[in-house]
This record gives sequence, C-alpha cells and structure tokens, in this order.
Amino acid sequence: MSDFLQELEDADAQQPRRGLSTGSLMLLAGVVVAVIVVGVALLRQQQTQPTSGLAPDFALTTFDGATFRLSEQRGKIVVINFWASWCGPCREEAPALQRVWERYRDQGVVILGVTYADEPNDSRAFMAQYGLNYPNADDPRAEVSDNLYHIQGVPETFIIDHTGAVAEFIYSAVDEQTLVTLIDGLLAQRDSTPNGEGT
Repeated sequence: MSDFLQELEDADAQQPRRGLSTGSLMLLAGVVVAVIVVGVALLRQQQTQPTSGLAPDFALTTFDGATFRLSEQRGKIVVINFWASWCGPCREEAPALQRVWERYRDQGVVILGVTYADEPNDSRAFMAQYGLNYPNADDPRAEVSDNLYHIQGVPETFIIDHTGAVAEFIYSAVDEQTLVTLIDGLLAQRDSTPNGEGT
C-alpha cells in the first residue's frame, strides 16, 4: 500500500503546474489591450460625421468670452470650421474664411471657428497672424469635435442652413468660391421661405 501511495505522490509531482506564468499573464494582458484599442478604433470609424439632418447642438465659449450656442443661430446660415494652428491646410483656408465673413456677416451668415487639439496661446497667435475676427472658440476636451461631430482631422467644415440642418460637409480645406456658391444658394433658399423660417 505504501508503494502505491508513493507512486501516486511521484505521479502528482510530475504533473505540470496549472496556472499562468508571469510572462503568459503579460502576454494575455497585451492581447486584451490590443483588442480594446482595435475595438475603439473600429467604433470611431462607424461614428461618421453628421452630413444631413439637424446639426448637433452645442455651446462653446469664444476666445473673446461670449457664449456661442448653435441652436440660437436659427434663421442664419452657420459655417462651422474645425481647425488648428499646427495644420497646414488650415493656414491656406484662413484668409478665405475671413473674406467670406466680411462679405456676408451683415446678411445673416455666421462663421464659427472651433480649435482642435490646439494650445489656446497658439490659437490666438494664429488668429492674430491671419486677422481673424469672426467668432472662434476653444474645444478643450474635444467634446464638440469628437463626441458630436466625429471629426477625423482638420480642417473640416460643416455648413448649417437656416433651419439648423447640415447642408454641406467639407472634408478638406475650403476655398472662397466654393463657400460663396454654397452660401448664396442657402441664402436664396432662406429668403424664399416665408419669414425666412424653415419647417
């Protein structure tokens, strides 16, 4: 009997230990993190920019301390331009946006610049360099940029009609003639609507 028990003990000692080594645990943790990162990236890809329907409402504080709330702009044409001081194409489009603002500001057209992943001092320097005096606002936690408009980069521009709906989405730098054509069309639509109101 004692020989039998000894054989059992010997067999038990030869059994491989169950459980994961530290290296295996680290490898498993790495795989889990990779799966989460890929999952988040895929989720972000499925969250597309709003290209039609009512534009997501938001409120931001502009660099001059005013509150800009999109829903309070009903009846106006609103151009929302996401930009950053470190963005080359943003530098190319800035003068065009300023000229469009000067041309249409008294016709019920509003331009709002929203900074993305930019330092406020860099944003202010950019605005000063290009003489931008239309409203611009910091989006410090990217709540508007990422969570509402799901931008993929800068520059991106959304044009909102007088009813508050997204009329156009531009996934590149804008040029003055394109903006003029789009705004003229939206102003004509607005002005042909009784009292300039949409449904």
